[in-house]
Amino acid sequence: MYSIYTHPFKFRIAKFIIFGNAKYGKHFPSYNLYRTEGRRMRTRKLELGTRNLIGARVTQLRLARGMKQVELLAQLQLRGVDLSIPALSLLEGQRRPVSDIELNALAEILGVSADELLGRMI
Repeated sequence: MYSIYTHPFKFRIAKFIIFGNAKYGKHFPSYNLYRTEGRRMRTRKLELGTRNLIGARVTQLRLARGMKQVELLAQLQLRGVDLSIPALSLLEGQRRPVSDIELNALAEILGVSADELLGRMI
């Protein structure tokens, strides 16, 4: 009987079992922040939702300041708000409710008041 370490074919079988998608020969690229040159930003596939009022404004203000989503997430983490990339995407797409702590941190990072994020012009 061959062990995984002495027979390369057995090792490949183990790799396919462990990593699943390699079995079908498809290549799923990893999330890489540095391979964006020459590529356009993807547009939103779904219409904006109705779960919050600030999502579209957060996106506009973030893009106006030249920030990427991961940069905004890093700033949120420094302020004690832990969000994932999909959670921020849902928030910007108005498909996820926003807590008061998140609202306060977003307003502080984007340099506006919470009232401005909510659409209340003072």
